[in-house]
Amino acid sequence: MKVGVCLTLAEDRSTIRDALVDGAKRAERIGFDGIWFFDSIGRTRLLPDPLIGLSVAAAVTEKIALGTCIYQVPLRNPVELAHRMATVQLITGDRLLWGVGAGSTQDDFSAVGGDYENRFKKLRAALPHMRKLWAGETVDGVNLQPWPEIKAGPKILIGSWAGSIWIPRAAKEFDGWIASAHYTNLATMKEGLERFRGEGGGIAVASNIKVDLTKPTESLEGKQGFTLECAPEDAKARLAELAEAGFDHCVLVVPDASEETLQAVRALI
Repeated sequence: MKVGVCLTLAEDRSTIRDALVDGAKRAERIGFDGIWFFDSIGRTRLLPDPLIGLSVAAAVTEKIALGTCIYQVPLRNPVELAHRMATVQLITGDRLLWGVGAGSTQDDFSAVGGDYENRFKKLRAALPHMRKLWAGETVDGVNLQPWPEIKAGPKILIGSWAGSIWIPRAAKEFDGWIASAHYTNLATMKEGLERFRGEGGGIAVASNIKVDLTKPTESLEGKQGFTLECAPEDAKARLAELAEAGFDHCVLVVPDASEETLQAVRALI
């Protein structure tokens, strides 16, 4: 299982720029397999714009995978988004794993005047629309004249919770599935993975796994969320469980991008 880190940039505000640039370099040097970005607007704190974050990370690294978990497609106009993603893909190349979804937080939609109730409908319409534009087709009178390098479009992974509809679609129509560990448990994630594999699915990612190795270990039984907020030896065992379940990638939410923190997390692998 490949292990990536999400650079939320939670550290002191004076270090944010260095954390974004140097944190990406550091994660690759220390040996992580991926750098991932969240997508939120107007919540409790500012996170980097994920597409800009991907572009910055791509510019300062060479081989590490670059992904989003997840990007809320219905918050954006599909033509404008297809245009921006063409540039992101040009910069990131085949390292890009574009995790997308409908979104689950009303505040994000309220912040931009978005239509929360129809978010799934907008997602269903936007994805094939963008794929046609990347392929060079004319859609509703628009042709982006895409560069040859990006005509296949990025690898698209679908973020979904229970996923009665979207897990099969992720397996059959897209490149992968992203499960969030934030509001669920390992048993539910494994059940979703079994369904995904049963449908012939490709890349499977377990995301949003909080890490705090300073906390005492508590049982996850009966609790919401699968985390590594525990002693290092127990965090290592939990990571092993994820790998044994069959996930291809996991995304760890680290408290900061310092050398000390990233080295301590890398030691769990």
